[in-house]
Amino acid sequence: MLPFAINHMTVPGLGYRELFRLAQSLGCIGVELRNDLDRPLFDGDDGASVLDAARDHGLRIVGLSQVYPFNAWSDAIRDELSTLISNARACGAETISLIPRNDGEGMADGERQENARRALAAAKPMLEDAGLVALVEPLGFPRTSSLSDKAETLALIDEVDGINVLKLVHDTFHHHLAGGGAVFPQRTGIIHVSGVVDRDLPRDGIADAHRVLVDDRDRLGNVEQIIALRRGGCEAPISIEAFSPEVHALADPERALRETMEHIRTSVAASAA
Repeated sequence: MLPFAINHMTVPGLGYRELFRLAQSLGCIGVELRNDLDRPLFDGDDGASVLDAARDHGLRIVGLSQVYPFNAWSDAIRDELSTLISNARACGAETISLIPRNDGEGMADGERQENARRALAAAKPMLEDAGLVALVEPLGFPRTSSLSDKAETLALIDEVDGINVLKLVHDTFHHHLAGGGAVFPQRTGIIHVSGVVDRDLPRDGIADAHRVLVDDRDRLGNVEQIIALRRGGCEAPISIEAFSPEVHALADPERALRETMEHIRTSVAASAA
């Protein structure tokens, strides 16, 4: 069975307890929680309550997002990372997310690498002290992302000797926007999946708002990317992360999520037959 999870962004109108019930009903292994939704983190509860509720539902907190922009390192970003680490430890989150700058600044060759290297080097001892893994998510937006290439990101992680506490997010949407290329199964900590079905959009015109659930109309190659990662030995959670207002407004998200999970499951299984 594929290890599915639900990112809270897919159903932002639900409280975390409702999210847990949904994930349990769908047979997921866990959920990803976020600090950037239009609601208080943990709905105002403490981390221990979240951890207890997750255990009651047989779920893992596979990730807690996010520090943004992690590669514009400053005392304020350090404080944000410290807070996220504390919250992650309190709720039993297995990973946290580091998101690069996405405003068109810091993209120049040389500047881009130095900014990320500096931030990763500073984050590393904080993660080691906490016994926590951070997942760096390269963003594929061609005009705005300051860190889009997974191979370059891994090289920077290696330069700061961070392999034990720093891994990648493989996001199928951002992988497509960045032009595809190699996947890194053994260094991937989570797989984010979402679909794009509008065939008229140019690749550089695709935005988060176009990210829907995956079905047989998907143009991102979600199934093929998952197959490549799994064949390479990646056992990371496959977390459904849809940003589209269309998905957020679904009257029956459980049914829609069940359908997308079944589509992915049967398509991946067919490739192995």
